[in-house]
Amino acid sequence: MSSEVQAFIAKAHESLAASRLLTANGLHDFAASRAYYTMFYIAEAFLWSKGLSFSSHAAVVSAFGREIAKPGIVPVQLHRHLIAAQNKRTQADYEIDADANTNSL
Repeated sequence: MSSEVQAFIAKAHESLAASRLLTANGLHDFAASRAYYTMFYIAEAFLWSKGLSFSSHAAVVSAFGREIAKPGIVPVQLHRHLIAAQNKRTQADYEIDADANTNSL
C-alpha cells in the first residue's frame, strides 16, 4: 500500500473521530459533513490505488462509481451511500434552518 493511500486512510480515521465527537456534542450537521469526508477520503484511497486522482468532489464521486463500484470492487450500494452523504454534506454546510429563531443571534 502506497504512502498516499495510507495517508488517505489516516485522514479518514481522523475525520470519523471528529464526526463522532461532533455527534456526541449535538452538532449533527457538522458531524454529517465530517462523516461524508470520511467516505470521501476512502473513495480517494481506492482511486489513488488505481493511479487515479481528481480535483473535484463530483469527479471523485463519479469515478468511484465508474472505477470501483461498477466493476464490483465494492458493493454498488457504497457508491449510492457516498452520493447520499455528499448531498447531506451540501445540505448541512449550506442550508440554514428556516424555523431557527434568528432573534437569538
